[in-house]
Amino acid sequence: MSERKKVLTGSPWESTVGYSRGIRVGDQIEIAGTTSMKNGLVIGEGDAYQQTVCILKIIEETLQNLGSTINDVVRTRMFVTDISKWEEIGKAHGEIFKDIQPVATMVEVNALIDPRLLVEIEAEAIVRNE
Repeated sequence: MSERKKVLTGSPWESTVGYSRGIRVGDQIEIAGTTSMKNGLVIGEGDAYQQTVCILKIIEETLQNLGSTINDVVRTRMFVTDISKWEEIGKAHGEIFKDIQPVATMVEVNALIDPRLLVEIEAEAIVRNE
């Protein structure tokens, strides 16, 4: 049985809800829905592009803590509160993933856990043993 390794980032919701930011089992990594909340502050408040940049940095750090890189990402799911901001969000996503091109989904949702949050992103990665 593969070892289960988890990463916590201190999000105020991790202990309340009972989840980890990221889990690795074997070569599979799952990254939980990630927002631009850091140390109780919303990074990029009111700016979907800046929130997305922050989120992708958190995801990248989580992947590194699990022995992976952004290059191993095979899927992202973006939940946005205003789909008319898709180009700003997509621009930030594309800056990181333009050469990797994981499968991606972007859907509009009614709200996220904090009304200041505009974007939440999940990611899946498969670590290549080359």
